[in-house]
Amino acid sequence: MLLQVFYSIRSERQLMEQTQYNLLYRWFIGLAMNEVVWVPTVFSKNRERLLAHDAVIELFNYVVQSADAHGWLSGEHFSVDGTLIQAWAGHKSFVRKDGSDEPGSGGSFKSQSRSNETHESTTELDASVAS
Repeated sequence: MLLQVFYSIRSERQLMEQTQYNLLYRWFIGLAMNEVVWVPTVFSKNRERLLAHDAVIELFNYVVQSADAHGWLSGEHFSVDGTLIQAWAGHKSFVRKDGSDEPGSGGSFKSQSRSNETHESTTELDASVAS
């Protein structure tokens, strides 16, 4: 489950497929190179068992307590590492920061240079409006 979160893997089926050939995933879950990867339904059933018996909650609480004991928690700020989060923003969702885009232009930026200085995603705008 951690691999799914860390690497933005959308399903158990996709995780098991990638585990067939990704040595990092195999190492992380303790599978040797020649061991067979379990089928996605087995993974799903084990996940359901973990959730039903509060094992995931206990693990989370243990991690939080350990981080607190080491002084790694702070109530002053909140930070997120987004280096592995895949962007779902398409070219059509970008608008000029100065608002000079024509309505209905469809995000056509042919022969125009784009950068973080001149454009931002409407998904970024939605997030900043919500906060």
